[in-house]
Amino acid sequence: MWSMEADEAAAMIAGRLQSYDFTGRVADLPYRAASPGLKAAAVLVPLVWHADGATVLFTRRTDHLSSHPGQVSFPGGKLESGDASAQAAALREAREETGLPESSVRVLGSLPEYVTVTGYLVTPVVGLLHPPLALAPAPDEVAEVFEVPLPLLLDRQAYSRHDYVRDGVAGQYLSLQWDRHTIWGATAAMTWMLADALGGATF
Repeated sequence: MWSMEADEAAAMIAGRLQSYDFTGRVADLPYRAASPGLKAAAVLVPLVWHADGATVLFTRRTDHLSSHPGQVSFPGGKLESGDASAQAAALREAREETGLPESSVRVLGSLPEYVTVTGYLVTPVVGLLHPPLALAPAPDEVAEVFEVPLPLLLDRQAYSRHDYVRDGVAGQYLSLQWDRHTIWGATAAMTWMLADALGGATF
């Protein structure tokens, strides 16, 4: 049973996501325009509604993976032929990676698609979860599941900007530190978009 406060928060977040006008020119967010040939992917941005404050659930990828080993990320991956939508793909990937049942996720909407430097067009699907969470992370993919306080992620002043050069092209990325974890790159860009969409809301 969702509390009245959770219901109100869910309605507010859903409304903000639906009305969010992302132009690609907002503040410090690195931006790449969509182009033909990008690979479609989706992630779940899981907001966990605790009585003493909301958090966001992240995974840390195992060190032996060929793609982004050891990095902090949201559950997600490429869209497959059996996925009816980006939302379906995000929920499926979250179940496969963390054991989170699709039925336990209250989908609130999506953030704008984000183009990664590695050529993916990612749809971040935002969902609300009610603890306790019965998770069973896939040991071959997920080294750790952890939660970060939502207010920290919504503080746009907490993000740092970094320069990089890839294939001779200069760019920038965002990062944010929580405890011993560094959230950076596309994942930090998506949490920054969430902060921008929610526009100073408190939880």
